[in-house]
Amino acid sequence: MSTIGIVVVSHSRALARAAVALAEEMRQDRAVRVEIAAGLDETTLGTDAVAVAEAIAAADSGAGVLVLMDLGSAVLSAELALDLLEQPHLVRLCAAPIVEGLVAAVVCAGGGADLAEVAAEAEQALLGKQTQLGSETAAPAPAADIAQATEQPTARTTFLVRNEHGLHARPAARLVGELRDLDAEVRLRDLTTGTGPVSGRSLSRIAALGALAGHEIEVSATGPAAQLAVDRIRDLADRWFDEGPAEHPATGETAGDAPTSTLPPRHAAGPFAASAGIGIGPVWQSAAVEFHLPDAPAGPPAVELHALETAITEVRQQIRADIARTGGGRRTAESEIFEAHLLFLDDAELLGEVTRRIAEGAPAAAAVATVFDSAAIELTRLPDEYQRARAADVRAVRDQVLAVLLGHGVEIVTRPGVLVAADLTPAQLAALNPDVVTGIVLAQGSPTAHSAILARAKGIPAVVGAGPEVLLIPEGTTVALDGSSGRLVIDPEPEIVTEFTEQAEREREKRRAAAELAQLPAITTDGVEVHVGANVASIDDAAAAVRAGADLFGLVRTEFLFLGRADAPSVTEQEQVYRELAKTLDGRRIILRTLDVGGDKPLPYVTQAPEANPFLGERGIRLALAHPDLLRDQLRAIAAVAAEYPVSVMFPMVTTVEEVRAARALLKEVAPQPLALEVGIMVEVPAAAAKAAVLAQHVDFFSIGTNDLTQYAMAVDRGNDTVATLADPLDPGVLRLIDLVCRGAGRARVAVCGEIAADPVAVPILLGLGVTELSVAAPVVPLIKARVRELDHAACAAAAVRALSCESAAEVRALVDARTSASAAAVRRSTDGCADSPR
Repeated sequence: MSTIGIVVVSHSRALARAAVALAEEMRQDRAVRVEIAAGLDETTLGTDAVAVAEAIAAADSGAGVLVLMDLGSAVLSAELALDLLEQPHLVRLCAAPIVEGLVAAVVCAGGGADLAEVAAEAEQALLGKQTQLGSETAAPAPAADIAQATEQPTARTTFLVRNEHGLHARPAARLVGELRDLDAEVRLRDLTTGTGPVSGRSLSRIAALGALAGHEIEVSATGPAAQLAVDRIRDLADRWFDEGPAEHPATGETAGDAPTSTLPPRHAAGPFAASAGIGIGPVWQSAAVEFHLPDAPAGPPAVELHALETAITEVRQQIRADIARTGGGRRTAESEIFEAHLLFLDDAELLGEVTRRIAEGAPAAAAVATVFDSAAIELTRLPDEYQRARAADVRAVRDQVLAVLLGHGVEIVTRPGVLVAADLTPAQLAALNPDVVTGIVLAQGSPTAHSAILARAKGIPAVVGAGPEVLLIPEGTTVALDGSSGRLVIDPEPEIVTEFTEQAEREREKRRAAAELAQLPAITTDGVEVHVGANVASIDDAAAAVRAGADLFGLVRTEFLFLGRADAPSVTEQEQVYRELAKTLDGRRIILRTLDVGGDKPLPYVTQAPEANPFLGERGIRLALAHPDLLRDQLRAIAAVAAEYPVSVMFPMVTTVEEVRAARALLKEVAPQPLALEVGIMVEVPAAAAKAAVLAQHVDFFSIGTNDLTQYAMAVDRGNDTVATLADPLDPGVLRLIDLVCRGAGRARVAVCGEIAADPVAVPILLGLGVTELSVAAPVVPLIKARVRELDHAACAAAAVRALSCESAAEVRALVDARTSASAAAVRRSTDGCADSPR
């Protein structure tokens, strides 16, 4: 007897293969022919109708073919494939979810079911998940099942579920397989919860029971083979549905002896630190908004176009309100996020494509969803993490437009506790009340996403990229998170809550003490002064830096003047802003980094060819020298301010001496008169670090950008979760590059402006290597000053020598932690018995 064939149509070849492998794990009976028509190649997302047609022909052995599709164009490709088939085939396109549906279909087809039965089973595949997540009781059994449940059974038994994860897909598949060749009607009821009865032949219905470890299941059967069916299930349950007990090495106990928790592991793995601070509280969740797109327009294209224009106008008003709320009438880093969202609403290419689809008969909502989704997908394929994170912004604008078109609400009403969500749009996060929300846990996202930036701006502790498991945490469950380390503990024991609470109190006291001394210089215990500056990207940042006690502006990211606009700022506009920055610091030095944009941060008014690897392409000083008029205007504005205030200019992404010479030549051209204008370069490229001694002859200072230097040195994309942990600037290889700069600098001073400068563990190593200046985000300035005051410079030098010989970043951190603990113990011993300690 031939079995039906199955075809998997997916945008991703990797996804399709993984789904097939999972389904094959569940199959118990005869082999099922499963063909894949997925992706345009191994890495390119897309679907191809010709490939789908070929897969259907290959899968059909005479019993028919079931086609499962993921979304969007996969459905269209499958429909078109039916027209391309050269021979007649019995084909059924199935609306089932591709992963759950495929598992159910393979199990059912492996038992010899026909095409209609397999399709029905696949289409019910979400029932188990919907039941567990959507309500406390299982979905009602079909009328047929209920009617059969009233018949007098000829055989009955009960068994205790001992599998660690209950009757999940694999054991359920085993059970269905045992019954395939028997003439018996079998029903199962969960006596512990009262759910059921459900058919023993339906994988989806068994999953819908939601039977967990420790639940008692009743089995009843009627028909000629009733007793055999019951015996088989009893035997299957006795042997743990062929999964076997999971032994715990530490205790020797086996899983399944008692009910297990349905919570995720207590210590969740994988979250990324996104916004510093300790957050403790009950979970409350914000479910992702699901839009049901219309299949047909509500009227002619003119009606749909009018609806689109009305929606865009309303969304534009919403975004302007967000700008006002985050900027308070001024332009801030947070308000600029929403200004970028406005640009999406004015994007002629995006809206032109939406309009074209509406004119061809598509509903406005469907056109918006398709076009904006395509734009977001294109961004997710880019090699740069920052640009990939912008896909979330495209989706956020899409959702706002769809919400208006379809009459949905996307707002989140702030509730006390820790907010858990798949992701948050900038608008949703901006509306949260930081006095009420104690923390944020996102299943998706990255530390560079705008949602993370806004969480930091609001001071809400947050971790991101925690994985879909966190969405299963029941509301009201206590969680504790550390937004500085990425640590997340679910349902913590009382002693863990105490640990987090005490840590939060220590951090509050440390910040308070550091703030009191913020305006004083940072001098080590043996008398070495270290300048602690601030990285700023706006006038507001500058004011905050002054309040925080910054000794200088160690890095002014001037690109904030150039991004998010249709043309470059004039010399006059630049000069006014630079002068205002200098006035804010009241006579202390500001270091203006020239425009640092390029392939990963494109400017609409600068023509650049597409780049496969923008981080390795025309960016920083390379772009500026390729467009000398742009750099010349900026240098002219900087020179004008340098005539009145202490100003330094810094060129980014320098690799060669020739680049420094060319940049200095342009500076001399626009400012021939003598100026007290220091010239420095960013050290972000390993080659520049290696030849620092040569470059030092042409500059007054170096500023090491450890974020990019680490990424280039370790060959790691920080946005790639699989390798992101390698991007640690305390790796001895990166430290040796910093050491090369310090040794080769000669008379030039050396600063660090990357994230490592704000790491209390890294500070002693940096000082010991010869760094004399640190530049960090404004809120961190007091804490880093306080850290410097704890250190002995000679001891730092000794620690740095040892760090260069370590094997890993972890060993470097352990070295510093050990020395810090020893130092603290020495201080305690020296003050024992003293009535009044000098410290």
